Parts: sequence; C-alpha cells; structure tokens
Amino acid sequence: MSSSSLLNSSHETSSKLLWFRNDLRTNDNPALQYFINQSDSDTTAQAIFFVSEPQWLAHHWSDIKIDFVKRHAQALVSELAMLNINLTIVTVDDFNAQVDYLKHYCLQNNITNVIANSELEVNEQQRDLAFSEQGISLTLFEADVIVPKGKVLNQSGQMYKVFTPFKRSWLAHIREFGFNYLGDATAITNSKAIQNEQVNEQQESKESDSISNKWPLINVVMKKAMPQFYRDKISRYKTNRDVPSIKGTSGLSPYLAAGVLSPNYVLNSLLNKFPDILISSDSEEFCWLNEIIWREFYRHLMFDQPRLCKHQCFNDKYHQSVWPYDKELFNAWCEGKTGYPLVDAAMRQLNQTGWMHNRLRMVVASFLTKHLLLDWRLGEKYFMQHLIDGDLASNNGGWQWASSTGCDAQPYFRIFNPITQSERFDPKGTFIRKYLPELSKIPDKQIHFPHKYIKQNHLSIYWPAIVDHKEARLNALAFYKSH
Repeated sequence: MSSSSLLNSSHETSSKLLWFRNDLRTNDNPALQYFINQSDSDTTAQAIFFVSEPQWLAHHWSDIKIDFVKRHAQALVSELAMLNINLTIVTVDDFNAQVDYLKHYCLQNNITNVIANSELEVNEQQRDLAFSEQGISLTLFEADVIVPKGKVLNQSGQMYKVFTPFKRSWLAHIREFGFNYLGDATAITNSKAIQNEQVNEQQESKESDSISNKWPLINVVMKKAMPQFYRDKISRYKTNRDVPSIKGTSGLSPYLAAGVLSPNYVLNSLLNKFPDILISSDSEEFCWLNEIIWREFYRHLMFDQPRLCKHQCFNDKYHQSVWPYDKELFNAWCEGKTGYPLVDAAMRQLNQTGWMHNRLRMVVASFLTKHLLLDWRLGEKYFMQHLIDGDLASNNGGWQWASSTGCDAQPYFRIFNPITQSERFDPKGTFIRKYLPELSKIPDKQIHFPHKYIKQNHLSIYWPAIVDHKEARLNALAFYKSH
C-alpha cells in the first residue's frame, strides 16, 4: 500500500473533499453520491483515505482485517478514477493525526466542506467533532444500516431491549417506508462496468501473497459468490447454517464489517430474488435475513447506548462483577487445548483462518464465560484481534449475549454443553478432524469427548479436559445467582 502526501500536490482542487472511512465502496454510498452531484464533472475531484494501523491495532483490529481493508482501498483507487475522482491513500498514526492532516490540507487548498459517511463508534465520533471544531464544515451521511438508527423504537419512544419486537418493528418500518438503495455510482455505461470488472480481476491476480487473499474483493463477491449463494445455498440455509463442516453460510460478514458491502445492497438483491421475503418469516430465506436484522439490532443498540463502545455490561447488575481469572485456563481456550474437541477445533479455525463458524462462536463464548468463568471482555478482545469480520457492535452484542450480561442475552442458566453441541452439529466429527488431526483415528461416538477413550485404550494422545462440564455448570449457576 503506497502512501502519498496531499499537501505537496500541485493539482487544482475544488472546495469539497470526499473522506472515505469504513465505506470503501462505490455501490450505495450516500457520501459519494452527494459528492458526485456537487462536483464539476469536468474537473478531477479529490478524495482521501487514511491508513492508520496504530489506531486500528489500538482498537484490536486483526492483521487479516487490516490487510483486507487495505486491499479494498487500493482497488477503490481504480474504480474512482473512472468517476474522475482521485483517491489518495495517506498513512498516519491515529485519529488526532487524521484531524491535523485534514485541517492543514483544507486550509492550504481552500476546502470549505468535507463530505463523509458517519461512523458509529465513540472514538470515531469524537474525531469528527474535533475536526468540525477546526471551522471546516463536515457533512455526514448514514451508510451502515438499512433503517436509520433511532427510527425503530417502542411505544414509549425508547430503543427495544429484546430482539424479536425490534425485528417486528424493523420489518414494519421497511414495509411502510421502504429503504433508500442508491445503486452503483460506477455503473454509468456498459464500457465502464466492463472496465471495472477488468480492474478488479487485475487487482486480484496481484494479491497471491496477501494474508487475506482467500477472501476475494467485494466486486467479485457481488458478481459471483452472492448469486451462487442465492441459487445454491439460501434455500437450505436454515438447516445447514449450524453445521460447521458445510459451507452453508453466505460469507458476507467480512465485507459488511469492513463497510465495502452495503446492507442496503444485500436487502435489495434479496428482494429482487425473493420479493415476498419481508412477509415470509417461516421461509429458509428469511432465516438468513434474520441475521441481517440482528446486525441492525446491535448497531441500533450501540447508537442508543454509546457506553457499550467502552465494553461496559449492558445489564447494570454486572457492572461491579469480579470474574475469576486464570491465565492457564484462558491460554488453553485461546490455543484450542480445552479437552473439548468442538471448542478446540473452533479456536484453531479462528487462529488459522481468521474466521469462525457462527454456531461455534456461541459455543466457545459460552465455554469461556460459563465453563471457565472468565470475563467476557477477554473473549471479545481476542475475537477482534483475530477475526477478519471483527465488528465492534456485533462482537460486543454476541459476547454479551453469551455471557448473559447484555441486551436480550441468553438466560444465565442456559449453558451450552460442548459435548452435546458437538454430537448434534458435527455428529461424525468431520469438522473436528479437519482442525484436530491428532484425533483423526478416534471413533465417531467418542470423538466428541475423547478423554476417557484415550485413557482406556492407552493412546499416546494428550487431550485432558481442563474442567468437568457438570462441575463447571454448577459453579456458573452459583456465580450468576450471586448477582
């Protein structure tokens, strides 16, 4: 990723600057659309994107997500060139440096208005406020949700604290008011669309050494992977989504988390394929839409409760909780050495690939918080540091759900049994054997908890369970009852 300085550029600039952040896309980008409408088509317009790795790492971004974002930033340079927009990628350390850079650039180039899409998180909003205080107009649009945040409220005018009524209200809002999908800004002519495809194919061919290269650029996903998912997988999604050995999910979460894919695009394409999906709540297809609504729920919730950005428990009674801490137990969980194969295989999948199957995220989160009684924030941080699809709102919401400290969380007495979860969702141990080759010769019936089988057959495999399930469950119940 190259870095260059706007301050030393000699080109003429307009009075407006487009600032890309968590929205590296030309499809359904309201800030970009507004910027195009306000710009002189005969003059090269200017846009900027900051690569701030120290800041991202301070927010626990994973290396694979950083690489993924940088790839899309580089691809966007070529796409915007077709719109006569010059995107400059600038490397600075943190948000303060971003503000300083923009301030000096705007003053030097007579920029009076910076246009961008808003970001949800507290630190990002504080950065925007600091920039606005420099006396330069900052025009912001909302681009990360389908229904505007703050518009799905209960009869008391408050944010819902339970998902199901939020979902009903969210669907009712869509049915009544629709949603604002803007389309693709680069789809001006067929020749430009063809050129855009060629640019992305060339970009993909240069990325064999990228650590995120198993995840293609978003334009490839929109052209190939999404139609394939709608054609071959979504009709079985409700059945296959919980089976980790099957690629039954869409794989879109990294693209949504990085902002390179618009949730409006997802819903628009889904409605084009399944026009009745908003009223077909029992269908397989709606089961997938339900996951998109969960994403909306967590983002609306964080908008309503900004303290969640600071990793506070949603449920006030857990604010003063002191979770036991055992470094050896935490390390065993991180390394996939708990003695419970489904948990261990899931953690190894995360460590090796930067991704984890959704069902397994619930299993390993429950294990950390209920079996090991470790603070959910340890797991939340570890996930963010390793996931390619790390997203603060969804990650926080998921971990607080598992630990029973959050909004609409699972009841504290509902504790996932990692053995029965394994027997149910990986009955033949197919997924387990993929990531735990040490257990490849263990019979199907015993592979879900091989500790006893290994001892009885004197196998030279070291696979002890770090906690006993029944005992751990009782300890968890006692801990949570004490609050």
